[in-house]
Amino acid sequence: MSKRDYYEVLGLDRGASVEEIKKAYRRLARQYHPDFNKDDTETEKKFTEVKEAYDILSNPQKRDQYDRFGHQAGFNGGSGGFDGFSSGGFSGGFGGIDDIFEQFFGGMGGRRRRPGPEQGNHLRYDLEITLEEAYTGGDKNIKIPRTETCSECKGTRAKAGTSPETCSACGGTGQQQVTRNTPFGRFMSSQPCVACRGEGKVVKEPCPTCSGQGRVVRERKLDIKIPPGIDDGHKLRVSGEGEAGLRGGPPGDLYIVIRIKPHKQFKRKGSDLLMDIPISISQAALGIEIEVPTLDEAASLRVPEGTQHGTTFRLRGHGMPHLQRSGKGDLRVTVRVVVPKKLNQKQKELLAELAEISGEEVGLEHKGFLNKVKDAISGA
Repeated sequence: MSKRDYYEVLGLDRGASVEEIKKAYRRLARQYHPDFNKDDTETEKKFTEVKEAYDILSNPQKRDQYDRFGHQAGFNGGSGGFDGFSSGGFSGGFGGIDDIFEQFFGGMGGRRRRPGPEQGNHLRYDLEITLEEAYTGGDKNIKIPRTETCSECKGTRAKAGTSPETCSACGGTGQQQVTRNTPFGRFMSSQPCVACRGEGKVVKEPCPTCSGQGRVVRERKLDIKIPPGIDDGHKLRVSGEGEAGLRGGPPGDLYIVIRIKPHKQFKRKGSDLLMDIPISISQAALGIEIEVPTLDEAASLRVPEGTQHGTTFRLRGHGMPHLQRSGKGDLRVTVRVVVPKKLNQKQKELLAELAEISGEEVGLEHKGFLNKVKDAISGA
């Protein structure tokens, strides 16, 4: 595909001055810049063509070669003039519309407001409690280190009896005007004042208590109310107990993260409590009424005769308090039948008698099923 004449691309005569070339490029760059023409591939191509023409004609040596030999002079097909451009956007020399105006015009006018009040940082505190404390709720006392507004200077950063003064470098605006020379001429822009760091005020005599920072680190004692039924990982928000704000801004918040210690007897599942309780073979077979511990007062559990190992019973209302509503969860008791490891002679005789009555074969001296089959085959 043949390339258009660079002067034609910029809409200029061959005798155009340097200023005319810059003016034409500035106008066309704004017109065809992809940031102003989203999803329009044609304008991207035109922008690349305009940039290529400007790169050649704004350079006296390249322009002289182009005037003498045209495109035959060889300028890398135009790609060398705009290395940062790709179909996916802008990188390198031009990252976007802000970058191009920053490079050409020193920003879009540079009207930046000086920093205003800023909220302080939020804080997190992990509070470990027992399952019993989660059950009953109550108050807990904690200590946290945090930054607070200096009581001496009230956050002004200035020594008592003095106050911050208006910055003479920027007149209190927090901004300074900067002049930049660009390919399109001289442009004015604003940037944060280096003397006052954009605040518009300077402290001549810093507060000795906070060293002119306006904040100090102190240990804060707080009483935290734990609601009954709180669960592991639950967060309590304490408004305004985070770090102090900047420039008169509000403080952050404190987030208490609850961690519940493992319990020796109970496990928790939501508002329900789970526990295992051991009983003997005789108790499982004949039934029994036993006393079960809870986090409040002991409860009575009736285990009916013939209860099997692993059976779970539910004691309603003996679990954890519901956090968002009234009432409590349940206590689930799972029976574990314990087989004795050692028996005296009397116990063995009684169990053997029970097995005989039940028609069961017990004892190591009894033959197994396979031995009985072998005996039947051999006629024993």
